Amino acid sequence: MTQTMRAIEISKPGPPDVLKLTTRPMPVPAHGQVVIKVAWAGVNRPDALQRAGAYAPPAGASDLPGLEAAGEVVALGDGVDGIALGDKVCALLPGGGYAEYVATPAAHCLPVPKGMGLKEAACLPENYFTVWSNVFTRGGLDAGERFLVHGGSSGIGTTAIQLAHAFGARVFTTAGSAAKCQACLDLGAERAINYRQEDFVEVVKAEGGANLILDMVGGDYIPRNINTLANDGRLVQIAFLQGPKVELNFAQVMMRRLSITGSTLRPQSDLAKARIAQELRALVWPLLDSGRIAPVMDSEFDLGDAAAAHTRMESSGHIGKIVLKVAGG
Repeated sequence: MTQTMRAIEISKPGPPDVLKLTTRPMPVPAHGQVVIKVAWAGVNRPDALQRAGAYAPPAGASDLPGLEAAGEVVALGDGVDGIALGDKVCALLPGGGYAEYVATPAAHCLPVPKGMGLKEAACLPENYFTVWSNVFTRGGLDAGERFLVHGGSSGIGTTAIQLAHAFGARVFTTAGSAAKCQACLDLGAERAINYRQEDFVEVVKAEGGANLILDMVGGDYIPRNINTLANDGRLVQIAFLQGPKVELNFAQVMMRRLSITGSTLRPQSDLAKARIAQELRALVWPLLDSGRIAPVMDSEFDLGDAAAAHTRMESSGHIGKIVLKVAGG
């Protein structure tokens, strides 16, 4: 390996064009870490928030954007077992994915599913860790329950639809165009609601209300979500594209025994993320190995075109995942 690598850094907080190609020192694996030669890196909303100065990386994490990648393990830190040099993996990252090499805890790596390329594998960690921990662990989704996920055509949305459907839930979703709604139906949604034409509250309440809602919109969606929930329903909040502050009448929460919770993934401990990885390997990776579920791909950009990738993501015109080609494969 060389001593330096190409990487994309955030030159200053701002719009996509603040993402600049630079040269950085090679990462060195700490205890329990591996270094991955990155073939492909996933592009996610938190990357854009970090670029804009609204989502600082946790202490000790790389300042480079990028929370997931796939590639080849090229270095092992002390205390690593179960992973060997040359293994092809995808991994959840503390940061640094927009680079030719990245260090991450070995326990956050997962094997590339059977029959899947590194490009597709790079799309798995951030969304699957997020959806599994929020929909199934925190939200407690059970077979037969009515599940509503907003933004069904996003990376999170396409993942949540497929997993909820695979585990026997009735899936409802919102999206902003006929094409996006059809994509959601094709993935297993029972009903896709074009939010520009229909009121999701009325549609889902007509079916008995949602037992669980996964929301990343926030703002005025929060009281509408509360109205949409069935008795004993749960709302899980994972982002606030329309803002985190709203006036809410909590009498409904009390009278109808509702639960409101939420989480962010990046600040959680390495141990918490390792536990999520173990559950994914046992319960979700067999579905990926069999081809029953798969990431939905939107577009790819070269590493040096990261700004264009962010522009594509923030246009909200995409369906599924956007990836950066670093070395390919």
